[in-house]
Amino acid sequence: MTKPAIIKRLLDPGIIAIIRADSSEQLIPATEALVAGGVTAVEITMTTPNAIDVIGDLAAKLGDHVLMGVGSVIDAETARIAILAGAEFVVTPVTRIDVIRMCNRYGKPIASGAFTPTECLLAHESGADFVKLFPADHVGPTYIKNLLAPLPMLQIIPTGGVTAATAAAFLAAGSVALGVGSALVSREIFAQRDWKTLTRRARELVAAVRTARVS
Repeated sequence: MTKPAIIKRLLDPGIIAIIRADSSEQLIPATEALVAGGVTAVEITMTTPNAIDVIGDLAAKLGDHVLMGVGSVIDAETARIAILAGAEFVVTPVTRIDVIRMCNRYGKPIASGAFTPTECLLAHESGADFVKLFPADHVGPTYIKNLLAPLPMLQIIPTGGVTAATAAAFLAAGSVALGVGSALVSREIFAQRDWKTLTRRARELVAAVRTARVS
């Protein structure tokens, strides 16, 4: 898949589900439940056991139905291995220029973690496609609006504090997409294997985003 095609899918509906699990055993049914609810971009964090193998398995099993990504990447070699395993996009928690360069080398979008205005601009100027504003729950949509006033070129994806209830405010502030973790894929869902609830939450989030974008 070409980089522009991947970016298009990341922006529509504009939700990246972040899966951070203690075990890789349930990642396939969890991803299938998300896809059933309309969330097709899924980020498997490197803090999940066997993350690389799971990314490859999911990419092979679900094919074009899901856009597999890798998160919590803090070094270039991990990014390279994940991309070769099937990851179509990379997400970092911090600004790492070597990771940005690696992703650009392989033609894969990267959302580079940043928080301050200086970090956000550094990530952008270093070649990041998106700035993952993290942790967004500490600053909220107002910070994003203020950040974009002098830096309108930033393509911001907030992570932290994003829910179906807050999605509209984050989008109205200028976010291009949303990173959603435990508000969507919670530990309780994994513990109870409650995939129906996960699908329902995904549908509600997609509906909230689509409503916000047309209002």
